[in-house]
Amino acid sequence: MTVSTYSSFFYGTLMHPKILKRVIGNDASHLQIAPAVLFEHTRHKVKSADYPGVVPYHKGRSLFSRELTHEERCVRGTLVTGLTSQDMSCLDYFEGDEYSRSNIEIHPLQSLVDISDYNATLDEASLVPVDPPPIPSASDLLPATPAQTYIYNNLDNLEADLWSFDDFVKNNAWKWYGSASYTNPDITEVDRRRELGTSSLVEGTAEVLA
Repeated sequence: MTVSTYSSFFYGTLMHPKILKRVIGNDASHLQIAPAVLFEHTRHKVKSADYPGVVPYHKGRSLFSRELTHEERCVRGTLVTGLTSQDMSCLDYFEGDEYSRSNIEIHPLQSLVDISDYNATLDEASLVPVDPPPIPSASDLLPATPAQTYIYNNLDNLEADLWSFDDFVKNNAWKWYGSASYTNPDITEVDRRRELGTSSLVEGTAEVLA
C-alpha cells in the first residue's frame, strides 16, 4: 500500500531541526531537507510573539511606507519532504488557527539531503549562513516544486518589521526545544493533542493562493 507523504516549506521556528523534531514527536529520520525560497511573500514579526507570519506580498506591502527590495519580497526557508499524515497533524496543532495551510510553489536552493546527514554537522551557528549570496531570479534557480506552507490569517496582528531567523536562533530558539519546551504552551498543546488523538485545527484547509 502506498503511503501518502507531504512536502512543506518552513520559514520560522520550524526551520530549526531540533524544534521540528520536538513538534512532530519523532527523530525525523524519514525526512529530507533543503534550503529554499518563496517568492512574492513577506515574513513579518507577529505582535508579542517569537515566531513570524508570512503573507503574500500584495497584502504585506500595505504595512510598509516604502517599496521593498527583491530580497525583502522573498522568504528564505527550508523545504522538508517525506512528512507523514501524523507529522502534518502535529504541525497543524502547532500552528493553530492563526494560520491556514496553503498550497504554494517554492524554489530549492540546493539538493535535498537526509535530515540525519544535515543534523550530523549541525550547530547553532551553521543554521544561519554568514553573508548568504543574493537570491537570483526564478529563471536562474532550480525548477519550482509544489509544497504547502502556513499562511498567517490576521494581517492586523503583524508588524511592519521583517522577522529575522538569525535573531530567533540567538535569542529565543532555546524556549522551543529541550527542557524549556516542556513549559512552552505552544509545544505542550501539541503534546496534549497528540496523546488524545484529537482532530487537527487546520487540517484540510489547504487552498491555492491567487
